Amino acid sequence: MMTQSAQTQHPGSGTVFGFPLKGFGLVSGLLLAFASAFFTFFASTCVAIFALLAWNLIGGHAVNYADSYLYVGFPAGVVVLAVALPVFGTLWVRAKLRG
Repeated sequence: MMTQSAQTQHPGSGTVFGFPLKGFGLVSGLLLAFASAFFTFFASTCVAIFALLAWNLIGGHAVNYADSYLYVGFPAGVVVLAVALPVFGTLWVRAKLRG
C-alpha cells in the first residue's frame, strides 16, 4: 500500500538525497539559502576553532581564535550563500515559468 506522499512523487522529479527540489516559493528559497550559509558559518568556525586549539597546544603557537571567524567562517558562509542564492532563485524562476 502506497502512502500519499509516495503517490505524489513523479518519476524523474528533481531530488537531492531524497530532498525534493520543487515547489519552493521566494520566501522559503531565501530562508533555505540563508539557513545554509548560517549553518556553514557556524560549522566551519567550530572546526577551525578546534583546529586552532590543537595547533596552539601541540605546536606551542599563540594564534588568536578570532582568526577562525575572519578567515574561515565568514568566507565559507559567503561562498555558500553565493552558491545557494542563485540555486534557489533558479528553482523559484523555473516554478514561476512552469506554473
